Amino acid sequence: MNEEKIQIKNRFTNKVIVEIEAENIREVVEKNKANLREANLQEANLQEADLQGANLREANLREANLWGANLRGADLWGADLRGADLWGANLWGADLREANLWGADLRKVKIKITQEEEFLKSIGVQIERN
Repeated sequence: MNEEKIQIKNRFTNKVIVEIEAENIREVVEKNKANLREANLQEANLQEADLQGANLREANLREANLWGANLRGADLWGADLRGADLWGANLWGADLREANLWGADLRKVKIKITQEEEFLKSIGVQIERN
């Protein structure tokens, strides 16, 4: 085991949210998923991470590797996911309101049909009703 001190900071204030000894950022995020509001996780490797129910509200996940991640029921309200790799991620029941998914890889993502409108809005699709 080769652990190192890893910090996660607030994306707006740069204040340390979490600081623990761990092997990698994925381990830190999985252990602290309830406490990651406004976290700066830009370019983090979170491939296949278990983030079910995670509080990632307004988090910076820009260019993050979330390939195959379990984000079921996660709070991603206002999160910046621009350019993130979400290939095969489970977003079933995740709150995507106000999330920015421009340029994200959304191939094979799993969402439930009731999320369709908020999901489309998050990738820039404008929905008009007659």
